[in-house]
Amino acid sequence: MAAAAAAMLGATALGTGALAEEPIKVGELNSYTRMAAFTDPYKKGWELALEEINAAGGVRGRPLEVISRDDDGKPADAVRIAEELVSEDEVVLLWGTFLSNIGLAVADFAAQREVLFVAAEPLSDAVTMEKGNPYTFRLRPSTGMQARMLAEVAAKLPAKRWATVAPNYAYGQDAVAKFKTALTALRPDVEFVGEQWPGLFKIDAAATVRALDAVEPEAIYNVTFGGDLAKFVREGQLRGLFKGRDVVSLLTGEPEYLLPLGAEAPEGWIVTGYPVEDLGDDPNHKPFLEAYQAKWGELPQLGSIVGYVTLKAVAAAIEKAESLETEDLVAAMENLTFDSPVGPVTFRDIDNQATLGAWVGRTALKDGRGVMVDWSYADGADYMASPEEVAATRPAE
Repeated sequence: MAAAAAAMLGATALGTGALAEEPIKVGELNSYTRMAAFTDPYKKGWELALEEINAAGGVRGRPLEVISRDDDGKPADAVRIAEELVSEDEVVLLWGTFLSNIGLAVADFAAQREVLFVAAEPLSDAVTMEKGNPYTFRLRPSTGMQARMLAEVAAKLPAKRWATVAPNYAYGQDAVAKFKTALTALRPDVEFVGEQWPGLFKIDAAATVRALDAVEPEAIYNVTFGGDLAKFVREGQLRGLFKGRDVVSLLTGEPEYLLPLGAEAPEGWIVTGYPVEDLGDDPNHKPFLEAYQAKWGELPQLGSIVGYVTLKAVAAAIEKAESLETEDLVAAMENLTFDSPVGPVTFRDIDNQATLGAWVGRTALKDGRGVMVDWSYADGADYMASPEEVAATRPAE
């Protein structure tokens, strides 16, 4: 079934333009079954990008073909699929993935097999820092970058006693560590009085809420997402955990996680997210919004941006490269600058991290649903690890 779906997708790609040359094949993998709330709009985003790329003449005068596979949220499956894409489908590069443990597994595969991998969504800093390698590049701002964005706002709050809650895997661990470092650098008087580490998608919300309330924090840093976030929000509101307390929450402003909460969406949380309804007049964003709505009949979500921009980056690298050999593709990715719905984005050569930023604001209720208000766009270039930190953390190449 997966092979048939890939073949159908390839046929669709080739049908979008009158290109006669053999297609350039790129391999994409993601957790479509496990993380459908994010990956459905993500796929719609890259399908729009693919259509635009091929309608404009493809890359290097050839159509671009995406062979897409579902890793089912399992690192072992992702590595197996990556090998099949490279060995059997003969793709020139890999891109995609969502969960950080899967992104790290595919990054390790890319280093061993010496194939370019453009990580779309995995947020763990380790992807480009502790476990970074010359073949792996990352689009989205890392947990460290987003933590620094949030810490700037959190430092202005009166709260001194903080507690944290995060899923117990690479993304959550990085997000908490980076926030602590960033906030204490800005506010040496704060203290962290409690931590909760529920298993990914296995949160016991009642126990977690009770434990957080017991340490009497003045503010909470939350890193849960998806179904875990929904359970945490509902239980926390039921038990009054958030009453009189500031909450800083990574990713909660993303429509994929905010909209399912409906009227239960929290108000006043400081979040990173995507205020899509307010971006219609942005000259960079407007063409993307109009094209997406024309194709899909709905507003994009944050995943839509990630899928769209990642494939645009892949196409730009292929166009820039001297050949389709891996080393030339890697060289093309280093300091690659390309246009996006938020303006130019560059992949920095010292750590292979892109300068894509994030929107930071507060949550509010509007017509019975959660939205972002009082937001601003934080340019990722202003929140990246320093060259000294990269040199001290990233393995030598």
